[in-house]
Amino acid sequence: MSIRLIAATVITIAIAGCATTGAESTASAKEMKLAFDFTDGNPAVLLKKLDNVDITRRQLIESGVTPKIVMTFRGNASYFTQASVAAVPEADRAEALKVAAKLREMKQAAGVQSLEQCNLPLADRKLNPASLMQEVKLVPNGWIALGRYQQQGYAYIAP
Repeated sequence: MSIRLIAATVITIAIAGCATTGAESTASAKEMKLAFDFTDGNPAVLLKKLDNVDITRRQLIESGVTPKIVMTFRGNASYFTQASVAAVPEADRAEALKVAAKLREMKQAAGVQSLEQCNLPLADRKLNPASLMQEVKLVPNGWIALGRYQQQGYAYIAP
């Protein structure tokens, strides 16, 4: 089985909430490279997806596989990589703060290589590139960055 097929299988099961330890499908892999592409504008949905990435990361580690995870943010997910929640509708700010806390936690977690914000959607949303959370790296174009990760063997995952 290819690494990409294994990665897709593990992530699909984890996101569906049905994953076991992950050891069955990753027994021969020593490392797994995963590039997640987030575009969600709903902070509660985004938080759940980030939780599932974290579960997947932990399951890989528990099964003896070293995760190499990149998380990219584009579209309306861009609101949640900002240092301030001022641009987020007031009704969503409490959840947005939870997303920010999860991003800070994930940036420090074993196996998380990078959190990256695409520059392209920021201007349309009146978001300042200089106002990103310090944990998030600005990239000129998220699609180009994701393409480069795929060339390096990362599986592209759009949860």
